[in-house]
Amino acid sequence: MRPAARFGLATRLLLAIAIVLATAAATAWVVVSAVGPAVFHEHLMRAGIDDHAAADMHAEEAFRSATTVASAIALVAAAIAATAVSLVLTRRIGGSLAAVSTAATSLGAGHYEVRVPSPGLGAEFDDLSESFNRLADRLEEAQRLRGRLLADLAHEVRTPVATITGYLEAVEDGVQPLDATTLAVLREQADRLTRLAQDLAAVTHAEAGDVVLDTAPTRPADIVEAAVLAAQERALARGIALSGAAEPGLPSVRADRHRMSQVLDNLLANALRHTPSGGQITVSAARGDGGVRLVVTDTGEGIAAEHLPHVFDRFYRVGTARDRASGGSGIGLAISKALVEAHGGSIRAASAGPGRGATFTVTLPAA
Repeated sequence: MRPAARFGLATRLLLAIAIVLATAAATAWVVVSAVGPAVFHEHLMRAGIDDHAAADMHAEEAFRSATTVASAIALVAAAIAATAVSLVLTRRIGGSLAAVSTAATSLGAGHYEVRVPSPGLGAEFDDLSESFNRLADRLEEAQRLRGRLLADLAHEVRTPVATITGYLEAVEDGVQPLDATTLAVLREQADRLTRLAQDLAAVTHAEAGDVVLDTAPTRPADIVEAAVLAAQERALARGIALSGAAEPGLPSVRADRHRMSQVLDNLLANALRHTPSGGQITVSAARGDGGVRLVVTDTGEGIAAEHLPHVFDRFYRVGTARDRASGGSGIGLAISKALVEAHGGSIRAASAGPGRGATFTVTLPAA
């Protein structure tokens, strides 16, 4: 079977106008030839001039001729006006849709920088172009993040793999003995790769909404206490004072205790990595924004303002201080953000600047 013929917008619009004009012409012809004379004759009879049959006949004929000419002129004028308007509209609408179609084709080919100008044809077309441009913006940003993710992931994997390969080659060449020290290094690098794989899996599942939450009404004070107890030993080992406090009378939050412990542990691990010995870290809970705020504050290195919008991106690192040498995988904050949003909450970072500490605030809705 042959595919149905495809007509452009201009052809369809012109065809619709032609149908309308044809219908108007047929209606006018019926009125002029059938209805008009009878009505006109009836009015002549009511006027009392029915004795002049010849005059009536000429009057009816004059009426029919005048009406026909007037209708024909009106139809021709309407056809010219309708054609002109339709040509202008179809040129503008067709051009706008063609621009969207061309841009969509380019977008599908991977050219994410393409944008569609506003056609100025009304709210619907403006909304279409704005929606398309927002889609292109998101795809362009996703492409940029994907490229950076792959580059950072390659860097993360390269270091432990190179270390393992180097030690194995040294052992094979007899340069390095296969003793406890060598095995410890190999195990440490293997553990690093394992943690990286686990973190990637965790953040991918969380961002995809695949995490199953076992939520229940939970006291914010219990969340704070559990987080402080879990990180207390690490803080003492680094010479950092860690404390927790919860505002009295806080409402419960509906949370998965295990997942929220994971969130705060990531935040505390981040604070511990970037707070020097003698510093202080505080975990607190208070009312705010229609729910409960869980706040982790440190007196560490701080974050410059230009980096704050990106600290929750995968593998994002702030300058030389918060670099790969600090021991993090660069995914912990991304996991925390995804888990908090899965709870229906939000998370944000704040800092007065480098050297002035950082504050991470988790806001959860009240149960």
